[in-house]
Amino acid sequence: MRLSSSLKLRHLEVFVEVARKMSVTQAAEALGMTQPAVTRALRELEAVCGKPLVEKQGRGIRLSSYGELFRDHAGRSLALARDGVALLRGLDEADGPMVAIGALPTAAADLVPDTLAELRRNGTPGRFMVMSGDNQYLIDQLRRGKLDVVVGRMPAPETMAGIGFDPLYRERVVAVAARDHPLAGVVRMPPAAFEDHPVLMPSEGSVIRPLVERMFLEQGLALPRFPVETVSSSFGRRFVLAHRAIWFISQGVVRPDLDAGSMAVLPLDTGSTLGPVGLCVRLEHQQSAAAARFCAALRVACMEQGLA
Repeated sequence: MRLSSSLKLRHLEVFVEVARKMSVTQAAEALGMTQPAVTRALRELEAVCGKPLVEKQGRGIRLSSYGELFRDHAGRSLALARDGVALLRGLDEADGPMVAIGALPTAAADLVPDTLAELRRNGTPGRFMVMSGDNQYLIDQLRRGKLDVVVGRMPAPETMAGIGFDPLYRERVVAVAARDHPLAGVVRMPPAAFEDHPVLMPSEGSVIRPLVERMFLEQGLALPRFPVETVSSSFGRRFVLAHRAIWFISQGVVRPDLDAGSMAVLPLDTGSTLGPVGLCVRLEHQQSAAAARFCAALRVACMEQGLA
């Protein structure tokens, strides 16, 4: 049996979306298909593979062990096909293909916008789209070919199948508060600091959450009992400046606020949270010239800002 006569791109699109949503209904909505059509495409793909790819779990579904094995291959194949189409379409455009950038909060605050502004000042050609979100979402979009590069903290190793990481610099998590906060300027944090004031923590599943939790354990500190969890820099900034909150966040997110003097770093040893920030790309992906120029400009920006 020739694979090309039985395996269609539609099969891979359906499987990848079902694997991402873990729901036939949600996958059908995302793809603009009916539920029966999605189910039929899954059954056709299973027939081609000769193995069950999904199985029932309660009222929902989950990937079978065979589906887990197939997921990365399907995602990479689909991403490569999209890369090829985008490349060919871009050949007819005077300004080249769109560069889709995923920016995690630590890079979205100043590094990515400053780099794009510098490219524009230099007259460097290129069209750019910037998407923000949490690490898991952006890496998933990268793997599916919706993004060309993700800039931010290095993801957990178990999420890096098919993804390469190019480090740019290292940074730590800091505890910050507004410059007029009662704790701003103290030499040592009082024991009840995290009970007397609102605390913002990285959300569950974020790259820096386990680093912050480990730091608390290493220093014998009790985790805040009622923290507000967020990955939103705009929400965090507003909450800190208006409501006397303490914020545990990557230093890059609040670097502009620290430079401007609107926030202050609190005296807490966060050295154990030091970790790499860099570029995530798909291993099989051939970058466009515009994407390569952006990555090169980002490295220069890191050196000029004294980060590298």
